[in-house]
Amino acid sequence: MWLAHAKFTVGVTGVVRNDAGQVLLLKHRLWSPERPWGLPTGFAVAGEEFPDTVVREVKEETGLDVRPGRLVRLRSGYRLRVEVAYEARYVGGELRIDPFEILEARWFAADALPEGMQELHRQLIRGETSV
Repeated sequence: MWLAHAKFTVGVTGVVRNDAGQVLLLKHRLWSPERPWGLPTGFAVAGEEFPDTVVREVKEETGLDVRPGRLVRLRSGYRLRVEVAYEARYVGGELRIDPFEILEARWFAADALPEGMQELHRQLIRGETSV
């Protein structure tokens, strides 16, 4: 079975909001210079529950603590990748970005998102995608 079937990576995204309803966006160093802004995103490790991936990735990239919420996206993605997204709520921590991956982290109102974002991330923020 292992040899006959495709192996997938799982990309997990967090739509992180604070108590004011603002969304956390990161300016990613390793993304396209034309579209560097996006939601916290990373890959699940073997055996990891996907909500835990959101918590880990946000902590690694920003130093912030989040509580995962409902699943908002689950689908096959680019090539051999599965895309998963969860809502998440900021619950604490001090902002300390990972300078290897992240250039900047800021809170944005949903109606004032920066230029240079993937359309999928805009849709996730607006709640236009679903499982």
